[in-house]
Amino acid sequence: MKSWAGYILAVLGFVIYGAATNADRDSTGAIVGEGSDDAFQVQVGDCFNDASMDFEEISNVAGVPCSEPHDNETYALVGLTIADYPGADEMGELANDSCMEEFAGFVGKDYESSTLDILTMYPSADSWKQDDHEVICAVYDMNIEKLVGTTKDSGL
Repeated sequence: MKSWAGYILAVLGFVIYGAATNADRDSTGAIVGEGSDDAFQVQVGDCFNDASMDFEEISNVAGVPCSEPHDNETYALVGLTIADYPGADEMGELANDSCMEEFAGFVGKDYESSTLDILTMYPSADSWKQDDHEVICAVYDMNIEKLVGTTKDSGL
């Protein structure tokens, strides 16, 4: 009985810790309080930092309000309609091409003359098998300067 109580307390502790560290959102869905944001819950307009991101397999991002200095802003979520996973290199190219198509419509300036660059997060072969068929497109400053405010229609 004692071991079950310890197990239940440990699980409860992880749940409370997770809830306390999640990014806070307002009624519109905008991040209003810093915290972890599940990569599968990222929304267009979400701002996040690179801190502690494992660029090999991203499962969470460090969400922050866009009014605070941040590294990246999500500008598009692209659902892929291909039938089979094409391989890592091809997936990277498909993700980049998909994000390029969405860039000017969000930023208000074409990619070539912008001071922003593109960060793509796309499915791995394993996550593809679990119905992860979405590309997350984010922008960041080419000079690795922090962004403040949204880049939507900024013409940066």
